[in-house]
Amino acid sequence: MARSSWKTRFGFYLAAVGSACGLGNLWRFPYVVGENGGGAFVLLYVLLALILGLPLMVGELILGRSSERSLLKATENMQTPGGRSLRWVGRLSVVMLFVVLSYYAVISGWVLHFVTQFALHLFSESFETHGALGILQKNGWLQVGLASVHLLICLVVVLRGVQEGLEKFIGAMMPAFTLLLLILMFKSISLPSSPDALRFLFYPDFSKLNWSSLSHAIGHVCFTLSVGFGTMVTFGSYMTSRDHVPTAGFRVTLLDTFLSLAAGLLVFPIALQASSETALTDPSLLFEVLPKFLGGSKGGVVFGFTFFVFLYLAALGASIGLFEVIVSNVVDLSKAPRSKVSWWVGSIALCLALGPALSSSAFQNFRFHGKSILESLDSLFVNWFLPLMALGVSICISLGMKKSDQEKLFVDSHHLEAEALFDHWSWALKYLVPGLIIFAMFLQVIGLFV
Repeated sequence: MARSSWKTRFGFYLAAVGSACGLGNLWRFPYVVGENGGGAFVLLYVLLALILGLPLMVGELILGRSSERSLLKATENMQTPGGRSLRWVGRLSVVMLFVVLSYYAVISGWVLHFVTQFALHLFSESFETHGALGILQKNGWLQVGLASVHLLICLVVVLRGVQEGLEKFIGAMMPAFTLLLLILMFKSISLPSSPDALRFLFYPDFSKLNWSSLSHAIGHVCFTLSVGFGTMVTFGSYMTSRDHVPTAGFRVTLLDTFLSLAAGLLVFPIALQASSETALTDPSLLFEVLPKFLGGSKGGVVFGFTFFVFLYLAALGASIGLFEVIVSNVVDLSKAPRSKVSWWVGSIALCLALGPALSSSAFQNFRFHGKSILESLDSLFVNWFLPLMALGVSICISLGMKKSDQEKLFVDSHHLEAEALFDHWSWALKYLVPGLIIFAMFLQVIGLFV
């Protein structure tokens, strides 16, 4: 059976950025920046996006384009020069994708809840949102229901395939998504708190970095760029021979990094305006501070409704990307019908979502180092497992693929500069990326005992 492909190059860019730019940029980025001291971490994040995220992005796209398969199938028979099997990378990536999709669906359900709350009060001057998140968190089965609705929407889109589902949906969403982000960002930076927000975001105070900051930055780069999961391997497998992989990877990386910074400019002025005493390190910051501020300000209900619709579209685009990658991996390996696999993936993801959804109600006593199940999953997988998975993917590409196969897809006659850059990219993927990840993991382990 012929493999699906992107109809247009623009469709690929929109789908790749749509998959990458989601709650990682708008929900996770603000509190991770807050945990790690602001400007110094933002500078570290941007630097790592270019020297670590970009080589990984290009490498995953090359692996997918070369194999025309998803990561699970592409690594099935892959070995290091010493004969060690690398199939574990593909298998672990699918497990990670399931776990991330499950708790991501719960957070997306929170967004959907606030969309409905603002919609119900759309014609009101203001409404009281204080404690709305706490009420939602205590109602675990409401969270399960919202996660179910979210996964069902993802399922409907993915069932339609790459061109009619993933590419068409995100292709229609992303231009409006980006325009709305810019409008909301300019509205946000017009607030009186914007000088403080700009100082916090862009003035680097390196004394505020900690032992885990490098690892957190690497994990967040991988999370926002959707590398390490194998997502871009799947997207690369849908590319055609007319697409130049390094150019595509470079553009997606730059655009996603820009959207991350724009998201910071959107969230922080509002957060600081809402309450100057509120810590910027709380994972629920977005859902506690912003609805309260927007719901009580003039015209804030319309602004709040628009913001949370925008946030939900971002979450939906990223979730669809995760869902599509799991389905593609399983279909490639099992040759089972896409529709059957999609239903099974949705069902398993919903079962796995029960833990995070009930973590603040039925399972509220199950805590790890003071964190709930949902918070623990996010911290464990993004800060620990995802960098290690990115290390595994870099090994697969640099040691499991022939250098001639890599060069064939990296260099073409229309992009002569790629010939000069190939050796630099190859060196970065083989030495720089693994070295940074291993060093970051070492520092993070030290931080546990300091």
